[in-house]
Amino acid sequence: MTDKPFMPKATAVWLVENTKISFKQIAAFCDLHELEIKGIANGDVAKGIKAYNPILAGQLTREEIEASSSDVDRPLNLNKKTLDIKSEKKSTKYIPLSKRQDRPEAVLWLTKTYPQLSDGQIVKLVGSTKNTVSLIRNKKYWNSSNLSSKDPVVSNLCSQIDIKDAADKADQKAIRKKKEAEKAKKKIQSTN
Repeated sequence: MTDKPFMPKATAVWLVENTKISFKQIAAFCDLHELEIKGIANGDVAKGIKAYNPILAGQLTREEIEASSSDVDRPLNLNKKTLDIKSEKKSTKYIPLSKRQDRPEAVLWLTKTYPQLSDGQIVKLVGSTKNTVSLIRNKKYWNSSNLSSKDPVVSNLCSQIDIKDAADKADQKAIRKKKEAEKAKKKIQSTN
């Protein structure tokens, strides 16, 4: 067996205490010797090791345990869950001191080059905060006099495609608002 469960001895303790699976099956699943499993059952081995439930950990299913309990020759199979960890946790990488000025400069560049972008869109593009974007846009940022606009693509904060997509969304939103304003204006004129 190439894959073994996380915390094999603790898992073996739980399987011995809570299932009717044979020592041989538990030994094969946990990648331990059969005598070690017998020692766990007798209380000679793994004293003080807290049992680790492989069902709650997602390593085994109840169906797998029941199937192996009824057939002594059937091995236990590790439940391999594929986790998409990248989508669960967004990595925040360290930014060196020399690069920290790049974000405010990128925000300044985006506000000048793409004034239609909302503060929220700029925040997503360069990883700044709404407060910082608002202060830079209104020229109230503490270091405004020292800022020089710098393309965020050059600083490697976002890609050109990301900027284009955000600008397209902002343009579409502006068109929608303009149409809604015209409709409202026509409605008001028709009622008068």
